[in-house]
Amino acid sequence: MDKALKTMIDNIPEKTGKSLSEWKAILKEKSFTKHSEGVKYLKTEHNVTHGFANTIVTLSKDENTPSEDLIENQYKGKENLIPIYKELITYIKSLGDDVTITPKKGSVSIIRKRQFVLIKPATKTRIDLGFKLKDKPTTERLEDSGPFGTMCTHRVKMSELKEIDSELKKWIKEAYEKSI
Repeated sequence: MDKALKTMIDNIPEKTGKSLSEWKAILKEKSFTKHSEGVKYLKTEHNVTHGFANTIVTLSKDENTPSEDLIENQYKGKENLIPIYKELITYIKSLGDDVTITPKKGSVSIIRKRQFVLIKPATKTRIDLGFKLKDKPTTERLEDSGPFGTMCTHRVKMSELKEIDSELKKWIKEAYEKSI
């Protein structure tokens, strides 16, 4: 298990007032169909911070669905994008051992203390990379967040491995550094 995720799980009782298993039981009773519904419920009804709510809901999902299956399902019919995804993950992991990679049904959240990057296979030929880069001006390449809404401030559309260049890595590192 990722060290940062283990630390977060260990801190759940102290920071939220309940253990992970207690939260899982509460969410099981509610049986939310969408990830965001569970997160919203924990935030509004139990005053759980977004990071912990997101982690609790993610870990409460069917534990028989390994992360690899979630990734595999995201890239079904989009296998040509897998090398881009893998290269992004390799670079992101090199930033520090405090990075948590959280696959979901349609995207992968990259979290330090809070989410700083979101990787989403947007079409059969494109990955959208969402960033949290508050107060950073947009450019032709570093666009407004678009469909990511408030989850991200910016996005970069990627179709080729060569687009993981020094400029993109600089933005990823900047988002990482700001997510403390």
